[in-house]
Amino acid sequence: MSTPLVIDVVSDVVCPWCFIGKRHLDAALAQFDAPVSVRWHPFFLNPDTPPTGEPYRPFLERKFGGAQALENIWARVRAAGQRAGIDFAFEKIELRANTLAAHRLIHRFQTRGLATDALVERIFTAGFCDGRFIGDPAELAAIAAACGDDRAQTLAWLQSDAEAETVRAEAARIRQQGIDGVPFFIFNGRLAVEGAQPPDVLLDALRRAQA
Repeated sequence: MSTPLVIDVVSDVVCPWCFIGKRHLDAALAQFDAPVSVRWHPFFLNPDTPPTGEPYRPFLERKFGGAQALENIWARVRAAGQRAGIDFAFEKIELRANTLAAHRLIHRFQTRGLATDALVERIFTAGFCDGRFIGDPAELAAIAAACGDDRAQTLAWLQSDAEAETVRAEAARIRQQGIDGVPFFIFNGRLAVEGAQPPDVLLDALRRAQA
């Protein structure tokens, strides 16, 4: 059996372009006939977000320069999302989440050999399509349970500080490597692609990394 091609994905679960990038990667992998191993890495777009979250739209209006600028950005993201099969529902989102707990949960799944890709997909969908607050340990535990983990055990784990420093250190290491935007894809440790590039671009990168 051939050695899987390793894909390192750096993303943040409050980044809509990261959701689009994941769907584009899924589409590229559907056309790639060799084994792969996908590894998810944490990135904090706004590490200072309070654990209880902050009002979503006001934060983005301040960041992007007002209501109309935000509407224009959302229109572009919605259009790109629809092409990737995502129905963004930004109007349902009340709070912007601090993503430490979500990244810890992804790390937990990954290090235990659980269904990490399914978990990441469900976290993105919960936040961007259903308007669920993905900073809430109870919401994350429910998402984990839908992926086969034990809800009560996961909730207790999330309510602790388990592996928080490990995740923060990994995010810091990624920043130190010069990665300052997401999504960011690294194929076999030698070929990098930045941004939510179309599936054909990612497929080309997969084939070049394989060669």
